Amino acid sequence: MDARTTGIVAYITWIGLLIAVIAGDKEGAKFHINQALVIMLFGLLGAIPCIGQIWLIFIFVCWIMGLIAAINEEEKPVPLIGGITLIK
Repeated sequence: MDARTTGIVAYITWIGLLIAVIAGDKEGAKFHINQALVIMLFGLLGAIPCIGQIWLIFIFVCWIMGLIAAINEEEKPVPLIGGITLIK
């Protein structure tokens, strides 16, 4: 897969993230793989009662922003959590 396709697939569920890491262009789409991983991990905080529902709305908006950036082949970090780097 090319970098654009890998970036898009990374945002589609955990399975898509695994496919992007295993079969995709890791160097070209490293930014989007990292962003998708951070968004998905922070999405787990949605299990917190009351505040978690508001947090899930924010995570959903971040997910949409990241997916649109991957489609447009841009490297724009998502708000608040976009500066976190897990994959070097």
